[in-house]
Amino acid sequence: MNKFMTIIAGMLLVATAAFSQATWNLDNAHSSVKFSVSHLIISEVEGNFRSFTGSLRSDKSDFSDAQVTFAVDVASINTENEGRDKHLTTDDFFNAEKYPKMSFKSVSWKKVDEHNFALEGDLTIRDVTKRVTFAVKNGGTIQDPWGNTKSGFKAIATINRFDYGLKFNALTEAGSAVVGKDVTITLNLEFAKQKSS
Repeated sequence: MNKFMTIIAGMLLVATAAFSQATWNLDNAHSSVKFSVSHLIISEVEGNFRSFTGSLRSDKSDFSDAQVTFAVDVASINTENEGRDKHLTTDDFFNAEKYPKMSFKSVSWKKVDEHNFALEGDLTIRDVTKRVTFAVKNGGTIQDPWGNTKSGFKAIATINRFDYGLKFNALTEAGSAVVGKDVTITLNLEFAKQKSS
């Protein structure tokens, strides 16, 4: 009897673990990847990337063990200015032909409080990989009218573009940088829980 109960308990443990594991896929139609950088010190230029993919894996409902992967197609950059967009894909900045994707892979997801997290991971731009921490806010988890479980997040980080070889550094007559070195990345992400087959 004890042996039988041990087998049953083991089966229940495996079933529970399998049930709890969840993959969340990015809903691109309700997500965005934006950035902003100072221009001539006096203002900011904003832009976004139109093509990106991402997924989140978590065994816990509060996402405290979440693993995140993300990739952006560099050539999809959009700043509402065709000439500027073309320049941003050259070797002065992203060199989209040689390095077509930016990528992020998380290494830790630390809970700050009920809705806020510190997401640390490796960000690769061009051929450079550096550790970055995003401040993440979880907007909550709900079920939409079509029976899909959705969870929303907003993640923000600031990077130094020179660290990643985005080397363009023209100066004004007064010696100020035309384009600032610090770039703020803002991700508004909506994930859909993958349904079990």
